[in-house]
Amino acid sequence: MAASKNNDRLKSFFGIDPETTVDDSVFHADGSYVEKEPSVKEALYELVPTIPGIIRYLHELFPFLGWIFHYNLTWLLGDIIAGVTVGFVVVPQGMAYALLANLPPEYGLYTSFVGFLFYWAFATSKDITIGAVAVMSTIVGNITIRVQQEHPELTPDIVARSLALLSGIVLLFLGLARLGFLVEFIPLVAITSFMTGSALSIASGQVPKLLGISDVKTRESTYKVIIDTLKGLPRAKLDAAMGLTALFGLYFIRWLCNYMGRKYPRYQKTWFFLSTLRMAFIVILYILVSWLANRGISDSSEAKFAILGTVPSGFQHVGAPQLNAEILSAIGSDIPTTILVLLIEHIAISKSFGRVNNYIINPSQELVAIGFSNIFGPFLGGYPATGSFSRTAIKAKAGVRTPFAGIFTAIIVLLALYALTSVFFYIPSAGLSALIIHAVGDLILPPREVYQYWKTSPLEFVIFFAGVFVSVFTNIENGIYVTVAASGAILLFRIAKSPGRFLGKVNVQSVPRDSLRSGSSSLIAGSASGEKSHAVFIPTDQVGLYNPDVKISSPFPGVFVYRFGEGLNYVNSARHLDTLTIHIFKHTRRTQLDRFDKVGDRPWNDPGPRRGKKAAAETEALAARPTLRAVILDFAAVSALDMTAAQALIDLRNQFDRYADPDRVEWHFAGITSRWTKRALVASGFGTGPESRRSGGGGPVIDGSAANSEQQDKYGALEPLLGAAEVDSIGGDVQKGTDARSKTREIDIEAAAAEVTPVVSSSGKQLVPLFGINRPYFHVDIETAVTSVVRGLEARGSEWSGRE
Repeated sequence: MAASKNNDRLKSFFGIDPETTVDDSVFHADGSYVEKEPSVKEALYELVPTIPGIIRYLHELFPFLGWIFHYNLTWLLGDIIAGVTVGFVVVPQGMAYALLANLPPEYGLYTSFVGFLFYWAFATSKDITIGAVAVMSTIVGNITIRVQQEHPELTPDIVARSLALLSGIVLLFLGLARLGFLVEFIPLVAITSFMTGSALSIASGQVPKLLGISDVKTRESTYKVIIDTLKGLPRAKLDAAMGLTALFGLYFIRWLCNYMGRKYPRYQKTWFFLSTLRMAFIVILYILVSWLANRGISDSSEAKFAILGTVPSGFQHVGAPQLNAEILSAIGSDIPTTILVLLIEHIAISKSFGRVNNYIINPSQELVAIGFSNIFGPFLGGYPATGSFSRTAIKAKAGVRTPFAGIFTAIIVLLALYALTSVFFYIPSAGLSALIIHAVGDLILPPREVYQYWKTSPLEFVIFFAGVFVSVFTNIENGIYVTVAASGAILLFRIAKSPGRFLGKVNVQSVPRDSLRSGSSSLIAGSASGEKSHAVFIPTDQVGLYNPDVKISSPFPGVFVYRFGEGLNYVNSARHLDTLTIHIFKHTRRTQLDRFDKVGDRPWNDPGPRRGKKAAAETEALAARPTLRAVILDFAAVSALDMTAAQALIDLRNQFDRYADPDRVEWHFAGITSRWTKRALVASGFGTGPESRRSGGGGPVIDGSAANSEQQDKYGALEPLLGAAEVDSIGGDVQKGTDARSKTREIDIEAAAAEVTPVVSSSGKQLVPLFGINRPYFHVDIETAVTSVVRGLEARGSEWSGRE
């Protein structure tokens, strides 16, 4: 009955339910709270699959089950319009991209068909389209050419299909294992740099074909292709007329439709669809021109300019892809690059459109989707497929409602494969090159966004251009690795050199902005209106971050507040602790000034005054400094504590104890957000305080309670018991036998907590501690921690000299 009443009090006062919010801990009827540390068994138990978890996992594998039963005619109409619109774009694009992959044009249609057919069932994005894309096709083409040089018996289609199958298996495994978070290690700058470098490489490689210039090795580095193209300009053929006019027509139609859409907003949707169909319109127009110029021929080599040639009808390359030791050894080194490109394009595009259209994608499920597409694609003749930026943008603007729109695009591709292949014979190759250049032009990062990089992060601005230059002067693959590696190196550097800050106290008050404009009298009036000031803690060395006229004061003489910048781990623990040591030694003094009787007893790094100067002068200067009393660490940015960091804290504690001897330095922690971090600190001897604390009544403040004088007396007697356990080191006997601490005693925490008198607020409600009373040195925020330290020091008769 008492426990039930206490739970009611907790619900009414804190708005919490102890039975659901307190895990593996003890609540007493009197309102006291005792924490217990998390166990390894508990952590392992959380990894054991549960029936609801399995059901949720299976439901996530087939996300279409969440919306397919709500499908309606409105959704159907939107999906048909978007799907058919994308279909008119993907047919010419797919054939053009297959040529980039060093494959016949029909392979681009096979790849796109399978992507549209399978993706919708596993998709968490309604906008993205999977199929043949320019960047991936270029990389596949580079791989097939390299493999054929070493293994002439392996045809390009065998290499491409095997590469798709192996990549799909890896991606499917990553998705099923829910490892989609790995894509977060690829930063935005790496993606944009890769896309820009790839677009420049692809566009420069298509210019020779656009102009009809032969004997240019378009698979060389971009700068070589540009130089060779400029040298070959005198060799340009009639293809240049077809290619340049087609490219001009594509850009002109887009400009005209955008202009008319802005001028006549009422018909903006109509102009959008006309702009979207510009690729199909140009292809149809130039098929007609090519047919008029080349009618009557039966072989593409007889044409007056290069044309696409025969495209077989239907699926002519159905079958299982070949996999053997020779193929695996030939393409094994290219699988990481292929997977990385598939991830970069697909996840970046899907996340971008998800944010624009207000939905969230599941990266792991997206890996499952492209994994399935690339596993089944090779059986119908497909090569590696991923998300397409241009087609996704078209699909989104066309008003797509669900991922089911991909089925209607697949129908268009299927009709093209069986009904239009004879028409494709006359497509000018220069026209397809114009189409590719026009499509990849949108992948180049606009100058205004590049300038935004410079304004936001100058280092990433440098990385962006480094990736682009490497792609231009070597190859696309190297550009990927350079940007990802450089971004990772900067991340590690920032973590290793993350700046910790010492914090000072400032009292602030909320004042209306109008009062600041109207003079000091308004400020006084605002203060009298009931606005209360409160303490905030800001860095003491942040020049330019805060108003320089603001006076930052120390929370208490000999008390230091330190905030970790980007966590505390084995990479940066030494830097943080060196910063703490240097600053604290500089602003404090030893507790015993006359500790060394002779000059020879002094350590080399503390030699004392120079020869000829009196020791009294040094003593007088040091006496003005406070002694070290407490260190408060802000752990809000610390998500976990490893062994290196824990041992570093222990070593620093021992060092400060020797410095403050015979006193002991108190260690307080604020803002801890992880039970495992708290467990690591307790195992290292923190959180409960040293047993040899001076008694004087008034222990640390227990966060979340306001103790009266009777509570202070009882807690003052209870605290030495709660703080009895203290560990000097982990895995070693540091200073064993020389420390003045008493031996550890085991106590009954629950029995001690039962003696605590309940605390009642002025309104009659019982107060309970937010953190366990057996962890009095852990605090919810810095202000509470400072209050705890000051309260304890005042109770022990500490002097207030020097406090500002």
